[in-house]
Amino acid sequence: MKIIITAATKNEWMQASKQIAALSKVNKPKHQIIFHQSGVGMLSTAVSLMKVIASEKPNFIIQVGIAGTFNSSQSLAKVFVIKQESIGDLGVTEKGTWKDIFNLQLQKNNTPPFVKKLLPNQWLKQYNLLKLPAVVAVTVNEITTQKKRKEQIIQHYNPILESMEGAALHYVCRTMDIPFLQLRATSNYVGERNKTKWLLKESIEILNETLVQLIKKL
Repeated sequence: MKIIITAATKNEWMQASKQIAALSKVNKPKHQIIFHQSGVGMLSTAVSLMKVIASEKPNFIIQVGIAGTFNSSQSLAKVFVIKQESIGDLGVTEKGTWKDIFNLQLQKNNTPPFVKKLLPNQWLKQYNLLKLPAVVAVTVNEITTQKKRKEQIIQHYNPILESMEGAALHYVCRTMDIPFLQLRATSNYVGERNKTKWLLKESIEILNETLVQLIKKL
């Protein structure tokens, strides 16, 4: 099986790539693994994924990355799989109310690749081999920092995690009918901009450890 492991930045999979390379020297690898840097944000990720899919024709894509969590009672540096995505900032705020493209009737609820306004992962049960907790996520181009905007997103999408690339993965892979999995490690709480309170190092370490364990299971 040809597998693409993708992230916005190389730092999010670099540790795992070294471990997987070392394992390949000891045992003959079962899969061909390609590491891919998509760039930050939905636009860069979508275009970059389409290019690598066209050139490599993968059987499976794993996106890894850090994420902010809306759950302030949950400890950080935890790894989740994403069961469904939404695009959280494609629309307009009118009179204090957020309206996305579905509310504005610019997009029908079930026009592919959407299902009931969402971008679910229909391959999750098959590929969540580590039985990681599956949560709802939202993807944004502008990281959420304002309290009012945070409340709008929670009210509208009820997500647990926020990233800047996840929906692009779901959109592209559902459109191209390619199995995929999105792994996210929580590095911070949404709205917290004091990075001394973030667990970047710890979240990347646990993310890469989890990725290696997943590859061993495949």
